[in-house]
Amino acid sequence: MVRNWFVGIDENVRTGRHCVFRMHVHLVFVTKYRHKVFADRHLTRCEEIMRAVCEDFEAELVEFNGWNNHVHLQVNFPPKVAVSKLVDSLKGVSSPRLREEFPDLVRHYWRAQRLWSGSYFAGSVGGAPLSIVKQYVEQQNRPL
Repeated sequence: MVRNWFVGIDENVRTGRHCVFRMHVHLVFVTKYRHKVFADRHLTRCEEIMRAVCEDFEAELVEFNGWNNHVHLQVNFPPKVAVSKLVDSLKGVSSPRLREEFPDLVRHYWRAQRLWSGSYFAGSVGGAPLSIVKQYVEQQNRPL
């Protein structure tokens, strides 16, 4: 358990060599052209692949789910990891592996040669609402 100096005790706080952190991001990836190609077996394997990629970044895939044309991830990641690099690896590793392991995906993407749309959604999650953080910062007393 780590003592967090501004919120009390929180077992979800992680420590690095020179930092204490709790950073989560919500990611959404959609399939190229929004094709409805995923079944449960695709999503199960996609989660396994993405979990392994997260481990390579010393990140944790906290939650994963999806539908026939998109996936949602909640990732806990260290501050040394750029979200854009994590996204590039998640999409860049999962696309060729899924297309290689599931020939039924290839027929939808034979021309594009990629499974995911070039865009994605990333949103910060967790912690206090912005209004509470703003209030906390405003109420700090400056030294005289």
